[in-house]
Amino acid sequence: MCRTSTATSVCRPRRRPNSRRSSPVRVLGIDPGLTRCGIGVVDVAGNRRATLVDVVVLRSSAKLDTPERLVRIADGLEAIFDEHRPHAVALERVFARSDVSTIMGTAQISGVAMLLASRRSLPVTLHTPSEVKAAITGYGGADKRQVGHMVARILGLAEVPKPADAADALALAICHAWRTGGVAGAAIRDAAAGGASARALTDEAGSSLTPAQRAWRAAERSAGVSGATRRLRK
Repeated sequence: MCRTSTATSVCRPRRRPNSRRSSPVRVLGIDPGLTRCGIGVVDVAGNRRATLVDVVVLRSSAKLDTPERLVRIADGLEAIFDEHRPHAVALERVFARSDVSTIMGTAQISGVAMLLASRRSLPVTLHTPSEVKAAITGYGGADKRQVGHMVARILGLAEVPKPADAADALALAICHAWRTGGVAGAAIRDAAAGGASARALTDEAGSSLTPAQRAWRAAERSAGVSGATRRLRK
């Protein structure tokens, strides 16, 4: 079910039955962007289980002046901070790229997010895309489809969160909780439990995969997550 407003679009993917909630640690992940800013909130219990709390994509029109666009994203972020009261914030680290306008917007929203978190005395940690991919799939070069697939698997969702900004934000939140808690490998194996035998999987060259990579392969073969998911309305 999605809810929309002029500043935000929110989509809560359907959860599979019998998912359990426990929330000793609540992490808010932010995939920064001026046109689309993905926000994912997850609870991570002591047993390493991650549970979806909310996933949001904040939007601003390129037709607006930059200051107004920043205000719209900031207002949406503030509302999410106040509603969900996270314990920590995970933000994607900004890298220099050739498309200057995109990187400028990303950097501007990153600054807004850090300011809002700092005002609430929340710790902010920056994670590179490779770190997030490695934590979620076991492979730092995974593509967006693989990341989204595994995010759905980990959170017990019947659908992959769309658009990619939503899945990336959730991946950031999960990555942060697992890396700071030192439970990434075990959590990935738990998420993939019930699929094909991970021990039997090898890479194309015939060498053994790491436990996280085997878990990803097992999840990919057995998850059966449908690609027919709702897209957030513009």
